[in-house]
Amino acid sequence: MKNVNQITKETIELMKSAQAGGEPLNKGFTQPTSFTTGLQTYDLSAPSQKLYPVLTPLRNRIPRVGGGRTIGSNWKAITNINVGNQRAGISEGKRGGVINHEIVERNAQFRAIGLENQVTFEADYAARGFEDVKALAVAQTLQATMVAEEMILLGGNTSLKAGVTHTPTAVASNDTLGKISTSTLSIVCVALGLQAYWDVAGANNGAIGQGLNIKTAQVPAKITRQNADGTTDTFGGGSAQKSAAASVSGVGTGKKVTAMIPAVRGAVAYAWYWGAAGSEKLGAITTAAKVDILADAEGTQTAASLPSEDNSTSVLEFDGLLTQIALPDSGAFWSDNKGNGLTSDGAGGVYEFEEAFAHFFSKYRLSPDTIYVNARDLAALTKLIIGNGGAPLIKLKVDIDNAANIRAGVVVGSYLNKITGDELNIVVHPNLPAGTYLFYSSRLPAYVQGVGNLLQVRTRQEYYQIEWPLRTRMYEYGVYADELLQGMFMPAFGMITNAG
Repeated sequence: MKNVNQITKETIELMKSAQAGGEPLNKGFTQPTSFTTGLQTYDLSAPSQKLYPVLTPLRNRIPRVGGGRTIGSNWKAITNINVGNQRAGISEGKRGGVINHEIVERNAQFRAIGLENQVTFEADYAARGFEDVKALAVAQTLQATMVAEEMILLGGNTSLKAGVTHTPTAVASNDTLGKISTSTLSIVCVALGLQAYWDVAGANNGAIGQGLNIKTAQVPAKITRQNADGTTDTFGGGSAQKSAAASVSGVGTGKKVTAMIPAVRGAVAYAWYWGAAGSEKLGAITTAAKVDILADAEGTQTAASLPSEDNSTSVLEFDGLLTQIALPDSGAFWSDNKGNGLTSDGAGGVYEFEEAFAHFFSKYRLSPDTIYVNARDLAALTKLIIGNGGAPLIKLKVDIDNAANIRAGVVVGSYLNKITGDELNIVVHPNLPAGTYLFYSSRLPAYVQGVGNLLQVRTRQEYYQIEWPLRTRMYEYGVYADELLQGMFMPAFGMITNAG
């Protein structure tokens, strides 16, 4: 038997011999190049990171009022106390003229809103020690419901039918960039509501932030949705009935075709199809009712595949703010900018805004307090104002300790109503399309009496959560509310649409 000292000595001598022979030592472990392979632990930060936006500015701002009953809510508004503008002067001993008042009656049905989520038993088991996936499912369902609610509060439409989209007027002109392959072009237009627009051009095929992919985009017509309980709901997808086709000849290489229609009340965007007659394909989505055509349409959806019916309204929604403004008898300010851009008033302001303010004051002696805009429109608005007489009014503040570091960039954050002296905040709304400007009022004019809120969400049932009874090895959750939007004094609101 060898003692331990002999074994150790022999082992050392063998190692020396191996090294002298130039043979490398074999390692049993080398650090892998992948995070998930090999003999290593997995450094996972818990819980999961929630990297999605939950931006609901209108839902956060509009007062919520309970007490809703029956199937809907009704309200009345007196909008004029002297309809015939009776003169007040009278002769001796006689009585004055009789005034008449004007009443607007409104009503709306309560609508249920809500979404559902689910967690399998296995998903719950697997997430233990990392995240409470059941609580996460409920929280995300509530957030998703609020995001969807914001879309309805802004652009829901159950009563304002768009009808048949106007037939485009189209003209051809010379343009060296033109490469249209046909000599005669047929053009069809479809007006789109808010949800339809975002379905096509925004969250196209899914993720937030995805832009328009014209090759895969599909204008929604009538939608049939499969529900969590196996039932289905059928409702309008937010698109008007397609227009009649407009034909323009003398087209080809070196030519451009410009097509346009008047703005459609309730629409915020327009889908354009063009090609040979009867074979028009989706070629563009615009937020102005105007399009310049320089090449063949690249979409796969054809105008012929669209039904000859109006699908602009949904029986599952209530009227949102844009819809209530666009109603012909709302008393709100609604302006078609005819596809043109905003213009400077030559005094550091915007002509179209000044026209809106003149309307608000001359008719109702009021001023809005907020202008909601699209993110791209804010940049264009800033350029318009600063580039037209505003630059000399800008003061640059320089840090004397770091004089070489000057902050670049200016943004218009507010706008002065020159008539009333009120300062309006300019706020980006994440769901407002380009070319649409929303005038919002939260305060009452001094003369308005008996109106608690200019705008309010009336609820028949506030948000509630349902954990459904188990019917399989899966936890099922729903988050719901029952509500409608009441525009108690719509003359305090307005919009400019179809701005190029």
